[in-house]
This record gives sequence, C-alpha cells and structure tokens, in this order.
Amino acid sequence: MPLYKTITVNPHTKVFIWKIEESFEALSEGIQLTQNCANRVNNMKSDLHRRGFMSIRHLMALEGYTDQDLYYDENGKPHLTGDKHISITHSFNFAAIIISDIEVGIDIEKQRNKILKIAHKFTPIEEYRTIANEDALMRKLTIVWCAKESLYKSFAEKGVSFLEHIYVEDFRLDDTKTTATVTYEDKEQTYDVDFLEFEEFTCAYALISEK
Repeated sequence: MPLYKTITVNPHTKVFIWKIEESFEALSEGIQLTQNCANRVNNMKSDLHRRGFMSIRHLMALEGYTDQDLYYDENGKPHLTGDKHISITHSFNFAAIIISDIEVGIDIEKQRNKILKIAHKFTPIEEYRTIANEDALMRKLTIVWCAKESLYKSFAEKGVSFLEHIYVEDFRLDDTKTTATVTYEDKEQTYDVDFLEFEEFTCAYALISEK
C-alpha cells in the first residue's frame, strides 16, 4: 500500500498523498464503486487515469469514507456526505486528497519546462523577470499554478480566471507557505497556501483563511 505521505495540517485537516505503483486490478480490490463511478472508470481510455481514480478511493478509505460518500455538484466540485470538505487531485503517478472542516483545495503537478511557455496565461510573468535560473523559474511557476488551481477548486465559481481573478502573494522557494486571494464579482476570499516538492512534482493545498 504505497501511501506516500500524510500531512496533518491542523487538528481538523489532513492531506494524504499516494504514489501510484499498482495495477488497476490490484487497486480495484476491496473498493466498491457506485454504478456511476464504475461507468466513469470503464470509459477512461488512460490506464493511468483509471489507476489514479482508484487510488483516490484508497486515500478516502484511510479516513473511513467510501465511494458512496462522495458526490459532485453542478460545477463538478466534489463533496462528502456529512460536514467534512474534500478536494482531489492526481497527476501522472501521484494522487492526493485533502479533507477538512473548512473549504479546501489541492493540486499536484509534474514539474515541466512547458509551463514557461504558458505562464503568461495564468500569471503576470513580468513579476518573475528577476529569476535568472530557468529551473528555479519553472519550479516557482509550478507552485503558482498549483496554488491557483487549489483556489479555483475551492472557490468553484464558473467564470473565474487564473490570470484576472486569482492573486498569489510572492514567496521564496524555501518558504513553503504563502497567501492568495480570489476576487470575483462581488466576492473576495483569502486563503492560506502550503506547498511542497517531491520527486519532480509540486503539491499545493489551500485553506480558507480564518484570520
């Protein structure tokens, strides 16, 4: 069972990260899917997506949840039955969830140079001109993307733009924390963001700021 990492963010919030090494058949053992989710998995063309889907169910089981406890709203945001909040992510051979008493979001991305080409679409790239090292720039932009994706998942309003509506406060690569804000129509919400890097992947998770 390759549970890669557990992070206790606070007494009410946990992050679970899974390294996907098993076959789809092995991951299917002991997991009972709803008919809707079984249909979704059967229609997935990518074996890695199917394995990611199943690994999420194993992570949920660590906190006592089954597939029957998970449902999605009209915006595609996942919810748990009961009073806990959940966010889900997977990228290549890693998957993760965050479960909390408050609104949360999480994202994992593989660190790749192609982010340098699309950065202008999600953040004011001129803010990063002082970073001379391309690897450091790639890592920092990946953190910004993950942070914004986490906020986007938590805020869950159609029409939110990464570039126009989500702002991430500047940070150093060794900070591991920052804050970020979503400003959309008449709503403004501030989040606390944590991030970590492992095996050329980046993970960021965001919690609504209680300050």
